[in-house]
Formats: sequence, C-alpha cells, structure tokens
Amino acid sequence: MPIDLKYGSLKPRAYDVQSNRANREDSLDQLEEARDMALLHSARYQQSLRRYHARGVRSRDLQVGDLVLRLRQDARGCHKLTPPWEGPFIIAEILKPETYKLANSQGEVYSNA
Repeated sequence: MPIDLKYGSLKPRAYDVQSNRANREDSLDQLEEARDMALLHSARYQQSLRRYHARGVRSRDLQVGDLVLRLRQDARGCHKLTPPWEGPFIIAEILKPETYKLANSQGEVYSNA
C-alpha cells in the first residue's frame, strides 16, 4: 500500500469510505437473503421427502388384543445382526390415538406407554 501512495496509483484515489461502507452493508444483506433462501429450499426439500416416504405408509387402527412388535429401546448387548424389534406384545389398553399400553404374553402390563 505505501508504494501505491508513493506512485499515485488509482486504488487509493478511487477509495471512498462512504461507498465502501454502503457496498459492505449491501453485501451483508445479500448474504442474509441467500441464507434465508437456502433455509427455505431446505425446508421445502425436507417436506417433499417426508411426503414421498409417507405415501407408502398405510395407517392402521389397532385394537385391544392385537399382537404388535416394538422398536428396541436399548441396543446394548446386541450385535449388528440382532433384529431392531422385540416382541410380540399384546395391546392391553388404548390411551389415545397411536399410544398404547403393552402387555407380554403372560399378561404383565408394562408401565410405560
């Protein structure tokens, strides 16, 4: 930079503090706008992906006495070929839609839903 000042380069002559500050603020605004657009595109993509995966799922109302499998809550002590499901369990009580109390084959009801 001292050489530019010594030989009268155009760079220091064309430098304007006010216009530089305005250009910097515009750049920051454009950056925020680009981030917002990326967030919007990501949310739209996630929504379409969720719809794509959900279209193959058929909802089914379960009744008391139906046999179901439960997703394993604790994978400790299991190797990689262990199935992720455990059961079968019997639906003992319907608490609210898609929330059930389960019982094992001996009829012992589990406390957690």
